[in-house]
Amino acid sequence: MRLLRKILLLLGTCLHMSCKYQSNALDIPLEVLAHMNMEQLPTITEHSPASLIAFPFEESFPMKCEATGNPGLEFRWTKNGQDFDPYQDLRLITLDDSGTFIIPNNGNLTEFQGNYRCFATNKLGTAMSEEIEFVVPNVPKFPKEIIDPIEVMEGQSVILECNPPKGIPPLEIYWMTIRLQHIEQDERVSVGLNGNLYFSNAIKTDSRRDYCCFAAFPRIRTIVQKTAMSVVVKSNKLLKDSDSGSGRGYANSLLERKPSLLTPTAKESHTYLMKGEDLQLECIAEGFPTPKVEWVKIGFHELPERAEVESHGKLLTVEMVNEEDEGKYMCRAKNPHGEVVHYFHVTVEEPPEFEIEPQSQLVTIGADVVIKCVVKGNPQPSVAWRVNGQPLNDVPTSNRKVLKDGTISIHNAKPENSAVYQCEATNRHGTILVNANIMIMNIQPLILTENNLQYMAVEGKGVVMHCKVFSSPASSITWSKADSANAVEGERFSVHKNGSLEIHNIMKEDMGEYSCFAQNTEGKVAIAATLEVKDPTRIVDPPRDLRVLAGTTIQFSCQAEFDPSIGDDFEILWEKDGMALNGSENARYILNDGVLEIINVSFGDQGFYVCVARTPVDQDVAVAQLSVVDVPDPPEDVILSEHNGRSVKLQWIPGDDHNSSITEFVIEFEESQHEPGSWREMMRVPGNHHSALLKLHSHVDYRFRVYAINEVGRGRPSQATERYKTPASAPDKNPENIKIEGHLPHEMDINWEPLSPIEHNGPGLEYKVSYRRQGTGEDWTEHMVKRHSFLVKNTPTFVLYEIKIQTKNHVGWGPDPKIITAYSGEDFPSAAPEDVAVDVMNNTMMKVRWEHVHKDKLNGHLGGYRISYWRLRSLLDSKKTHGDKHTLTFSGERNHAVVTGLRPFSEFSLIVMAFNSRGNGPGSHPVSFKTPEGVPGQVAAFSVTNIQKHKVTLTWSPPVDANGVIIGFILQYQLINDTEELGSLMTLNISADSNKLHLQDLEALSKYKFYLRCCTRVGCGPAVSEERTTVPEATSTDVASFNIRKSGSRFPPRKTTVSPVANATLSSIGLASIHGGISNQGWFIGLMCAIALLTLIVLIACFVNRNKGGKYSVKEKEDLHPDLESQGINDDTFCEYSDNDEKPLKSSQHSLNGDLKGKDSGDSMVDYGDEDTHFHEDGSFIGEYSGRKERVSMEIKGNNQSTA
Repeated sequence: MRLLRKILLLLGTCLHMSCKYQSNALDIPLEVLAHMNMEQLPTITEHSPASLIAFPFEESFPMKCEATGNPGLEFRWTKNGQDFDPYQDLRLITLDDSGTFIIPNNGNLTEFQGNYRCFATNKLGTAMSEEIEFVVPNVPKFPKEIIDPIEVMEGQSVILECNPPKGIPPLEIYWMTIRLQHIEQDERVSVGLNGNLYFSNAIKTDSRRDYCCFAAFPRIRTIVQKTAMSVVVKSNKLLKDSDSGSGRGYANSLLERKPSLLTPTAKESHTYLMKGEDLQLECIAEGFPTPKVEWVKIGFHELPERAEVESHGKLLTVEMVNEEDEGKYMCRAKNPHGEVVHYFHVTVEEPPEFEIEPQSQLVTIGADVVIKCVVKGNPQPSVAWRVNGQPLNDVPTSNRKVLKDGTISIHNAKPENSAVYQCEATNRHGTILVNANIMIMNIQPLILTENNLQYMAVEGKGVVMHCKVFSSPASSITWSKADSANAVEGERFSVHKNGSLEIHNIMKEDMGEYSCFAQNTEGKVAIAATLEVKDPTRIVDPPRDLRVLAGTTIQFSCQAEFDPSIGDDFEILWEKDGMALNGSENARYILNDGVLEIINVSFGDQGFYVCVARTPVDQDVAVAQLSVVDVPDPPEDVILSEHNGRSVKLQWIPGDDHNSSITEFVIEFEESQHEPGSWREMMRVPGNHHSALLKLHSHVDYRFRVYAINEVGRGRPSQATERYKTPASAPDKNPENIKIEGHLPHEMDINWEPLSPIEHNGPGLEYKVSYRRQGTGEDWTEHMVKRHSFLVKNTPTFVLYEIKIQTKNHVGWGPDPKIITAYSGEDFPSAAPEDVAVDVMNNTMMKVRWEHVHKDKLNGHLGGYRISYWRLRSLLDSKKTHGDKHTLTFSGERNHAVVTGLRPFSEFSLIVMAFNSRGNGPGSHPVSFKTPEGVPGQVAAFSVTNIQKHKVTLTWSPPVDANGVIIGFILQYQLINDTEELGSLMTLNISADSNKLHLQDLEALSKYKFYLRCCTRVGCGPAVSEERTTVPEATSTDVASFNIRKSGSRFPPRKTTVSPVANATLSSIGLASIHGGISNQGWFIGLMCAIALLTLIVLIACFVNRNKGGKYSVKEKEDLHPDLESQGINDDTFCEYSDNDEKPLKSSQHSLNGDLKGKDSGDSMVDYGDEDTHFHEDGSFIGEYSGRKERVSMEIKGNNQSTA
């Protein structure tokens, strides 16, 4: 590989140095030529390399020569310095209007071998190429020869010479056998740079008959083989039979000797190489023992940094040498018998290189021309000037001279001085040549920039308006604005050498038309240009950096502002890491209105996304970074090391963390004996640790794996390690969480948490249970068990024991166990608490006190005390009953407790008992106590019925929980029509034995809320409430349902169905009634008075008619009205006859639905039980109706209260 690199470097150097060709063509724009048909000197634009090799496998070989010039060109060639006309040789292929000809590979290539040069000529001058060598290589061959076998004594040195044939480099040498097996090289055997095979000292195994040298020429695809050589190594043992008797000493003198150099042979040598080549110095020594070679650079402590010692120390290589690598190097070969040295004097040289190249020039007539050509190299190159391809001295001119430094000077140049000048520099490492076109002429200014161009620029930015001018002599260029005759000036305006006008920090007032003027001695020309100033493009909503989870969908938004006049020429482009995304074929990229959406984000989408808001004038750029995160990849190369019985070191290489740092690694294990296939966590290590020392259990066959965790989550686990089995050992620990329980008085149950299978540390795990009574001096009682519990029988009740449990397996005993103490089984307490006393604190709470049960009577650990109590009776009843028993538990050593939630005004009984884990002890003597009165509960079955125009009937039942002696009820009510203002709250006291009340003087068609409370001597209980609305006329409602509501509650009024009325007058009254306050209107009062007068007249007429007609029997009444219901007679019948003359006239015996029934007169007073009822003038109840002679006296006066 190094040899190939060296050859390529040599070829590159050859092409660069020996074949280098440079041409400085006069840069005349094509626009000038199009406008002026301007004459041009010849310029060679292409030619073949300095060395053209005719490889036998190629069909043809072009000898290239292309050039430009005006007028047209003529081409001619020279071969080996003599004129050569390819057009006269019919074997060659020529091209029209070109100097190129082609040499076909027709078997006679050797006739064309030589050095060629191309010339391109017109009337102005001649350009020339460098020499082109056409090389026709011969097929390399080794000479046919007979090589005698080489016989050497064992220990002597051997050199097998290759002497490869010459050929096209590079050359590669291989030493192999006939069977193409390479000869191995080592400190003793090596192949030199010259291709020879060296043996520092021969041994018996070096004897063979097929040493072959192969020479390879890669460029011509050829490998040639030299005749095989034979080497015979004779053993020194043959000398033992020498008659002189000194054979062994002679043999030793051959074997043991100091080194000498096989190559190089002299004491010193000189090496020359070009800068950039590889330096290779070689020292191969013979001797026995085999010498070792050392290298030093004289005057330096160590070799250069780029120096490498190869081929077992025999070859020193320095790549790409420079001047610093020059100097004196020494190789030293030594063995125990001595040493030998060789000195290398290394000189680094350089091929020719231009420091100042001759430049093509367009010069005004009469001006002075200076053509410089300065070169460097080592050795210093020689410089030769040519003009139009001829030596400078062969073309004399009076106004031209060559200065001492090699510079050409032309004074007062004339058009006839126009020519092509060639500067050629040469040293032993190559030749370089450059052409310089010198044109002497005057040209009127020609503005090459198009006229009337329009420029757009952005306010605050800069703009360059062009005015490219070609002229000789050079023109002066000025710019002016159309609205001013003066040239533009100011620090914001700059006119460059190429004629362009640059305006910095553009303002709106810079908008307008500009003119560029170009003038020289030959004339003056001008062009116009227009400048438009636009608002800048600005990204107002740039994309933000995103850090997202792989597989999600993300959006980058990019919104921009731009000049409205630009219109559709605005676009938003997206790039990722320099690659355009607009028009991408990737379906996961969706671009729409400045939004870039990426579907199913992957790690390949990470990077920097660039939003470019672009107009024809300017652009703005914003960058956002997309980072994709995911759970970590599995760790790799998980291996076990440092095996040490019950510990092992686990190492791994972290997987990719996917942009989220690994916080920790989790190590899991799986064992094949107890839970095969089940992976369990062993330990965790921080995320910056990549190894862990594992502490293992004995007698377990382990496998391990690792997974990583980052902020995204848990990664996949790694591949499992190979299995590692730990040796068996005695248990490391004894059971934990030992529990002693005494379920029966004469037993002690010992339980413990068993060792997990992995903690057994070996086969045959057992537990030794030892116990003894504490403080008795008894010996330990021991039992071996395999389970994790043991029952000790026949123990005294509640006696303190010492217990210990030790593990054991087939390998040995576990550590010494700890001794714990515990009591044997408990029994029920044998005594009850004494001196039980009760202190009633209020009507629902009491405090109990007692004396502790003595510890000797507890028969175990005291759990606490329990209080059982039950209600005997309510103090309102004389009969005692045993109510439900309630038991409260109070843990710990205490002698009092508070009991809450008792029923007021009741008699209770209680007992107190102690308890332990076995159960309750005997109860104390029962203690009775009574609770005082309390407030009653809510009234039951509260309802509002018989709803009429100005009155209702209230019924209720006493509270279920009286909690004392009921002394009465309190009724409150108020108008609550659907307005913010409530009516006055009216209050009425009712006697304790009442359960019904007729309430009058209510407003018609109005909503009321009624509150009823029950009271004892302690106070009143919570209120129950009802809401009802009175009806327009003297109809009644029969409400069967009721609601029990807490005090203060507000419910929506019930819907009340009012029966239709038949009488037209009453119907009008009903329609005229207005809900809430309409009765206060004047027109309504007048109407009511008229209706009342009419009613009175009708009543009088009925009364008179009755007195005239006498009594009617019920039968007669029924005959007159056989079926009131069927005839549609409703509540509007005012004249009604009774079958009892003693009954007063009833004017409100009508049901809510308007039906009269034979046995049920609606909500009439007959429905209210045994009370005899009469009507007073104000409508209150003052008399008796029938039945029981009990009455309720009441009076309603605003908010004043009277006791019932």
